[in-house]
Amino acid sequence: MSSAATTVAQSQQQQPAAPREAPPSKGAAAARQAADYSSYRVVAARHPWRWVGTAVVALGVLAVAWSLATNPRWEWGVVAQWFTAQSVVNGLVETLKLTVISGILGFVLGFILALMRLSASPLLVSVSWTFSWIFRSTPLLVQMLLWYNLGYLYEKISLGIPFTDVRFFEVQTTTLISQFAAAVLGLTLNQAAYSAEIIRGGILSVDQGQLEAAAALGIPAWRRSTRIVLPQAMRAILPTAFNEIIGLVKGTSIVYVLAYSELFYTVQVIYNRTQQVLPLLLVATLWYIVITSVLSVFQYYIERHYSKGAVRTLPLTPLQKARKFFATHAPAPTRRNI
Repeated sequence: MSSAATTVAQSQQQQPAAPREAPPSKGAAAARQAADYSSYRVVAARHPWRWVGTAVVALGVLAVAWSLATNPRWEWGVVAQWFTAQSVVNGLVETLKLTVISGILGFVLGFILALMRLSASPLLVSVSWTFSWIFRSTPLLVQMLLWYNLGYLYEKISLGIPFTDVRFFEVQTTTLISQFAAAVLGLTLNQAAYSAEIIRGGILSVDQGQLEAAAALGIPAWRRSTRIVLPQAMRAILPTAFNEIIGLVKGTSIVYVLAYSELFYTVQVIYNRTQQVLPLLLVATLWYIVITSVLSVFQYYIERHYSKGAVRTLPLTPLQKARKFFATHAPAPTRRNI
């Protein structure tokens, strides 16, 4: 048994070692990389359910469009007649005026309230929190009626030295608080309560470590706020802020309770006289859609501007998307043999 094992071991030692595979040469690697794949067929990924969903939605859109076009009760002729009528356009101008004035004043006051809420003063924090609490807790309609009837509570509004009889300015409240003033006051204060929280949330979304690093570099506080905090906070503020502005456009319709001649009140006056309720409501609806569509375009471009540095590539504008689509799907020019 031992002699047989010794013989096998000796035979294994006498056998030459198997040759090792040589590493591939550079030429073979280059040839492998330069392989021709032109004969391979490219098969696009199939998404059958996507096409099914697209077909179902397209049929629904066509059904709605067909209903709008063929139902005579929409009275599109009446809509076209009143859409650009002078009274409707005047009401539209008043709606835009209320939106612009209340929006600007509301966000300026909201910015001040947001800074007060973030300050280290307990009094400023309490005043800001109480303001937002009150105006977010009461309906806008109630606020509007309260401001319009302020003359019942205070017959005169005066400006002077507190706790003395010295008066620099005094006016009747009913003269000062007109329909327009009550509408602007109610919309502005209500908007300020919501915009303050939007701005405060945007400021708090900025990493505090960046402020600490900027302060360590000796950058002044004002430059830290305008160059570091605000550009980054705008990315969080803008989407919600534009939602609030769009809501403000539609919220101006509540001013009809003050009999102020904005768009919705004007439309009401017209259909109460002509009894063409649905067509005139459609006129107001279309104008609100136009206004909000324009605001959405502004929102897109402003958000695109402030997204610099947050995304690798900026999203394409609609014009750039159209150019890319036509450049991709345009037929290649054919050469003529001469």
